[in-house]
Order: sequence, then structure tokens, then C-alpha cells
Amino acid sequence: MTTTEHATPTRRAPMSSTRKTSLVAGALYLLTFVSIPTLVLYSPVAEPNFITGSGPDMPIIIGGVLEIIVALAGIGTAVALFPVVKRQNEGLALGVVAARIFEAAAMFAGVACLLALVTLRQAGAGSGSLATGQALVALHHWFFMAQNLMPAANALMLGTLMYKSRLVPRALPVMGFIGAPLLIISTFATIFGINDQISAFSGLSALPVAAWEFSLGLWLLVKGFKPSPITTGMEHRAGTVG
Repeated sequence: MTTTEHATPTRRAPMSSTRKTSLVAGALYLLTFVSIPTLVLYSPVAEPNFITGSGPDMPIIIGGVLEIIVALAGIGTAVALFPVVKRQNEGLALGVVAARIFEAAAMFAGVACLLALVTLRQAGAGSGSLATGQALVALHHWFFMAQNLMPAANALMLGTLMYKSRLVPRALPVMGFIGAPLLIISTFATIFGINDQISAFSGLSALPVAAWEFSLGLWLLVKGFKPSPITTGMEHRAGTVG
């Protein structure tokens, strides 16, 4: 008589709460890069007569939608990471959330300026609206300067939390530490008229912070947090509550 043995299916271990957090935060960080095309999409508004000119408005509208997505995703990164990084330093963790909210508010205000510009253009505003159009473009420029400082502040605060907690390889926040001063210098140089908003120096000064945020998002999505007293404590607490 032949006995048939049925293999017991292997159960996959449930995903830990910290891994879920890292997945969400990593995905949101990568989502913040969808606004890169706005550099091209917003280029028509640089024309001084844009409000009275002709041409498609859809690129500006699409750019605005992308910026709204980025603003919400940016807040999401800070909120997702807060329960983890507050165990290292709650004050700095709150600072990260505040910086992201301020950055998002500046982005929303900038988008509102450009969408108002599009609305006036579609309404057939005449040559008398040129000053209004240029004022809206100028407002968008200054809101961009405000939001440009927040990634630098975020790199310093979140970078410090990640560096001290060793939740990710220390090489990642070091990129943020290097890039934050460069981005601050570039932004203030633009504010004082020493540098152009779109220039080689502006682009190069933004690269280290962009590399920090992209590499952080990629690491969190693929690898998750490195084992540390913080993750051990959170998983132990989750197991106790469960």
C-alpha cells in the first residue's frame, strides 16, 4: 500500500510594522520625483507676454497637478517616518513634519499663481493684464525660492536622525549634509540676484540633496530599515500589543 504524503505549505512570515512603514515612506519619496518634467512644462510662462499670447495651456495644468502630487507625497514621507524617527529625537522629528508642511504650502501657493494665470489667459485678458500676469509669475518664482529651502532643512534634520539611529547606511545622510549648505547658498544667491534660478550652479547645487532623497527612498523601498534598537523596540511593542 502506497502512502501519499502531502507537503505542508510553508507560511510566509507576516510583514513587520517597520517594514510596512519603510515601504510606504520609500514609495512616497520616489513619488516626489514626478515633478521633474515641470522644468519643461512651465517654460512657456517665462515669456513676458504669456497671458496675452496663444498656445496650449495643458502643460501648465499638468505641471500643477504633478506639483500637487509631490506636495502631498512630501507630507506623507514625514508622517510615515515620524513614528520611527521620533524615538531618536521627537523634536527633530516634528521639525521634519513642519518643514514638509511648509514646503507643501509654498508649492500649493505657487501652483495657485500659475493656475490663476492660465484662467486669466483663457478668459481672453487683454494687454492691460500684462502686469498682472507678470506679477503672478513673479509670485510663483518667490514661492519656489521658499520651498527650495525646505529640502535643505529636511536633509539636515532627517539626515541627523538617520545618521544617529543608523536606520540606513550612514553614507546616505552624508549626501544630505553635503548638499544642504550648497542648496541654501544657491537659493540665497538667487534671492540676492547673484545667481539665476535656472543655471548650471543651481542644478549642480540641488543634485546632492536630490541624490540623498532618491537613495533614501530607494533604500527604504528595497531594503527597509537596518536593524537597530529603535526597530527592535517597535517590533517588540507591536508583538506585545498583538
